[in-house]
Amino acid sequence: MQWLELTVKTSSAGMEQTAALLTALGYDSFIMDDEAEFHEFLEGNRQYWGYVDESLSQQMRGLSQIRLYLEDGPGAREEVTGLQERLLQAKQSLPDADLGPLTVAIAPMQDEDWENNWKQYYQPIPIGKRLLIVPEWLHPENKERRIPILLDPGMIFGTGAHASTQMCLAALETMISGGEEVLDLGSGSGILSIAALRLGAAHAIGVDIDAKAEDIARENAALNDLGADRFTACTGDVLGDAAMRHKLGQACYDVVLANIVADVILPLTPSVPNFLRPGGVFVCSGVLDKRLPEVARAIEKAGMTITARYQKQDWCCLSAQRNEQ
Repeated sequence: MQWLELTVKTSSAGMEQTAALLTALGYDSFIMDDEAEFHEFLEGNRQYWGYVDESLSQQMRGLSQIRLYLEDGPGAREEVTGLQERLLQAKQSLPDADLGPLTVAIAPMQDEDWENNWKQYYQPIPIGKRLLIVPEWLHPENKERRIPILLDPGMIFGTGAHASTQMCLAALETMISGGEEVLDLGSGSGILSIAALRLGAAHAIGVDIDAKAEDIARENAALNDLGADRFTACTGDVLGDAAMRHKLGQACYDVVLANIVADVILPLTPSVPNFLRPGGVFVCSGVLDKRLPEVARAIEKAGMTITARYQKQDWCCLSAQRNEQ
């Protein structure tokens, strides 16, 4: 079956009014893409910033549109023309309303595109000198014999495209030599834990506040032939749950990872030395460059020495070593 995707260009201020116009014209099922609403969501969910891929942010940039779908058949094109005319008439009758251009773009779609058209946006990503992030449905050439990390990037929990994740992965290449114990705080898709294990770490624990992330991380680990003997995924709030902090602190980790945001890293940092063996390494990323000084101060105050700094675009990543005691 073939479909038509109709994209109505509007404005952020006029999004709701345009949706009301479409509803009045008989269209009751559509998708609203609005950059302002996207950023409003992020402001209300700051703990997920580290999971939002840069490509998704780029796709949302400047968008204020509504998408709806029609079955492509007799009369469909005429209906589109009529819709455009009615929207422009509505705009003329509301001269004080900021509705944007209200133009209608049309694109054909095959039935199978509904499930799979998003996959075109994900391609293999080489990271550092040794890693290759691969969407699990692709089988790319790997002439450099990089270590493949297979992921199903069907969610926004982290695909390796975001600068903060790439810096963490590059840092891991320099510190995993074999046999390490790794703790991944805010593990999302599990990409960092999986990379550490594929680089030679012995075991990794991934902790995330969202229960959906636990399932996703476990599934991604299975794609890489990593079972429960090497990867443990769990759900919990390390900041708010003292019992979980105590439980995690029973082990000594060689590497602790936190690819989150500064607002979470700052209150988390005082607990990190309790998880690390003396000489162990803390890697934190998702820090905007303007927040770097306060994060660095918190790390040093907690008894760790900063050993490396990475920067990509406006994002920063720090590596720090726990001081010997």
